[in-house]
Amino acid sequence: MKRHFFLLSIFCLIASIGFSQYGYMHKAIVFEGDTLATYNCKPIIIVGFRGKVSKKDQNRYNKLVRNVTKVYPYARLAAVKLKEYDNMLALISKKSDRDIAMKSVEKQLRKEYAKEIENLTFSQGLILIKLIDRETGKTSYTIVDDLRGKMRAFCYQALAKLFKYDLKTQYDPKGKDKDIEQIVLMIEDCKQG
Repeated sequence: MKRHFFLLSIFCLIASIGFSQYGYMHKAIVFEGDTLATYNCKPIIIVGFRGKVSKKDQNRYNKLVRNVTKVYPYARLAAVKLKEYDNMLALISKKSDRDIAMKSVEKQLRKEYAKEIENLTFSQGLILIKLIDRETGKTSYTIVDDLRGKMRAFCYQALAKLFKYDLKTQYDPKGKDKDIEQIVLMIEDCKQG
C-alpha cells in the first residue's frame, strides 16, 4: 500500500510540474482589464503583387535584381571603409598628412578593387552610385570632395559626365528607386534570416 501511495505521489508531483504555468517570462500590457503578452518581432517586408507584367518588363526587373545583387556588397563595403577612413582622419591634424594618408588609401583601393569596378556594366555603375548614397548618406561627389578636395571631386565629376554618370545622383527610395529599395530590403532580409 505504501508503495502504491509513493508511486501515486510521484505521479501527482510530476503531473503538477508538467501542467503548471512554468515557462518563459513575457512583457505584457493590460488592455481593458485583460492581460496581453507583447512580443518583439523583426520587421516583415510586404511586397505588393506585381500583377500581370509583360515579358519585357519581367526581364527588365530580373536584370535589375541581378545588377543590385552584384553591386550592393560594394556599396556596403564603401560605407564600412568610409567610416574607417573618417575615424583615421580624425586622428590626423595636419592637412598635408591627411592628404598623404588619403593618397595612400586611394592607391590601395585602386589596387584592390579597380578591376572589379571597371568590369561593371553601365547600369551597374549607375546603381552603385545610388546605393553608395543610400549606404553612406552622402553622394559620391560629396565623399570625394570631403576626402580628396574640391578639385579632385570636380575632375572626377567631369570624367563621370563624359561617360553619362553623375556623381551627385541622390538615392530616392520612395520614388524612382523604389524597385531598387525593395530588392535591397529583400537582400538584407535574406542575410539576417
